Amino acid sequence: MASAAAQVTSSVAVRRNGRVVARLSRASKKFGEVYALRQLSLEVRAGELLAVLGPNGAGKTTAIKLLLGLAPADTGHVAVFGGDPRKPENRMRTGAMLQVGRIPEKLRVREHIDLFSSYYPSPLPLAESLRVAGLEGTENRMFGELSGGQKQRVLFALAVCGDPDLLFLDEPTVGLDVEARRLLWSQIRQLLARGKTVLLTTHYLEEADALADRIVVIQTSLPVASLCSIPGVREVHSDRGVMLIRTTAAERVTRELLRLDPDLQDLEVTRAGLEDAFLALTCDPETENPQMSGARL
Repeated sequence: MASAAAQVTSSVAVRRNGRVVARLSRASKKFGEVYALRQLSLEVRAGELLAVLGPNGAGKTTAIKLLLGLAPADTGHVAVFGGDPRKPENRMRTGAMLQVGRIPEKLRVREHIDLFSSYYPSPLPLAESLRVAGLEGTENRMFGELSGGQKQRVLFALAVCGDPDLLFLDEPTVGLDVEARRLLWSQIRQLLARGKTVLLTTHYLEEADALADRIVVIQTSLPVASLCSIPGVREVHSDRGVMLIRTTAAERVTRELLRLDPDLQDLEVTRAGLEDAFLALTCDPETENPQMSGARL
């Protein structure tokens, strides 16, 4: 059975234009003999927040690097704004907050933002970048003097200061306390309200459920589900060629699954919560035995 992610549309996505601004089509990436990403297909639509969930090593960060043009796919196709992500005209429309974000400790916050803003044709004013990231009053402080949460917000400011149309956030709230995490959520929602598009990777189920229009879950670099958090979670679980599906829209999901995988043969419907779905999708079948009800395909 071919690797495939079921794509379903939420009520939020219907309100938006649905134009695809970033796409991975059966993209694979190897480092030596090890697959970091294997036949992953996903689409990011204009104006939405797509959350990518998965355990460490599933390929979430690698997927972002392919979409940013920081690494080439070994096989498959990568497109951003309909073209090569490495082209300057496409890069100038994207911003990124990556897990490894090391910047000089001895520069002031405003100096960092001014430098990154210079890479873009129409960046935000410094005051607006500070406001969007919740950094008012810190512009003259050295980066090395800031708290961990403030440093994360500086990295967020560097991702948004160019006023990009498409934003990649790779686990942006790791290490933040609850208050700082919810502040960043609010800032992300403000970007979405302005029509920006966001691809977010996260370990936090609550975060994905609170922010995402759609959720993709990947396991060990194989796409096993594309979920929608509004109005409910849709799940596709794959294990050694057997698929177990839970959905509230069986006919629509079946049509899309058949388009993605012509060998798909059968479907039944059950309802599942996001946490149950994530645990079932990402647990090791050799060590875990989740209780799931549904159809085997």
